[in-house]
Amino acid sequence: MRILFFGDIVGKPGRDAVLSLLPGLREEFAPDMVIANAENIAGGWGITPVIAHCLLTKGIDVLTMGNHTWAKDDGIQVIEEEARVLRPMNYPPGTPGRGCGLFRTKGGVLIGVANIVGRVFMEPLDDPFRAVDEFITTLSHKTKMLFVDFHAETTSEKMAFGHHCDGRVSVVVGTHTHVATADERVLKGGTAYITDVGMCGPTDSVIGMDIETVLLRFKTQLPQHRNRVADGPAAISGILADVDETTGKARSIVRLSRHA
Repeated sequence: MRILFFGDIVGKPGRDAVLSLLPGLREEFAPDMVIANAENIAGGWGITPVIAHCLLTKGIDVLTMGNHTWAKDDGIQVIEEEARVLRPMNYPPGTPGRGCGLFRTKGGVLIGVANIVGRVFMEPLDDPFRAVDEFITTLSHKTKMLFVDFHAETTSEKMAFGHHCDGRVSVVVGTHTHVATADERVLKGGTAYITDVGMCGPTDSVIGMDIETVLLRFKTQLPQHRNRVADGPAAISGILADVDETTGKARSIVRLSRHA
C-alpha cells in the first residue's frame, strides 16, 4: 500500500501547487491514500469549509491540522462536521471534531490516521505519547495500517515520538517547521519515519511568509508587521511511504519535492 503525504500547505500558493501537481503524482506513483496537513491552508492560518471541501473533492482523502487549528472562526464548523478533517487528538475532551479516524481506500483497505501535536515550545496540551497509545489501542484491532502526523517543534521530541511508535504504527511523519529534513528511514521495528516533511508553498519566502514582512518583525519587534503569505512560484514537499498491508510494516519511505 502506498501513502502519499503533503507537508504543511501554506495559503493559496501551496493549495494551487498541490492541486496542479497531484494528478501527475497520482499517475506516477498510484497512491492508495493521499493525506495532507492543512493547518496553514487559509491565508497562512487555519482552514475554512470552502477550502476543505475543495481539496477533499479534488483528490485529497484526509486533512490533518496542528497548532493553528482554530485560527478561522468558520473552520470550527468543518472540523466538527467533516470526518475527513482531523484536529490534534490531544486537545482536551469536549473539543469540537476528532483527532483520529478510520478510513477505507478505493481498494478496500482500512487505514487509521491520527493527528497529534507536540508540547515542547508549543501549547501545553495533553501528553502526545499517551495520545498515540490511545490511538493504537483504539484502532490496532481494526487495521494494521496506522498513520500519524505529529505536528511538533523540536527534532528531539519528534525523534523520541517516532521511536515510541516504532513497530506499533506504519508511518510517523513530522510537520510544523516547514523545513524538510533529510532523515527519512524505516526504523528497526518497521515504522517509516521522517522528522519533518517540509511545506507546500512559495519558494521565495521565509517558511511560506513574505520575506520583507518577516524581516521587519525580526528587526523592529513591532507586532503590527503581521506575517502574510508570500507571492510567486511555489513547490511541494511530501513523502511516499510503501507499507505491507498484511503486517502494517513499512517497506520504504522517500521524500518528494516538485516545483509547480
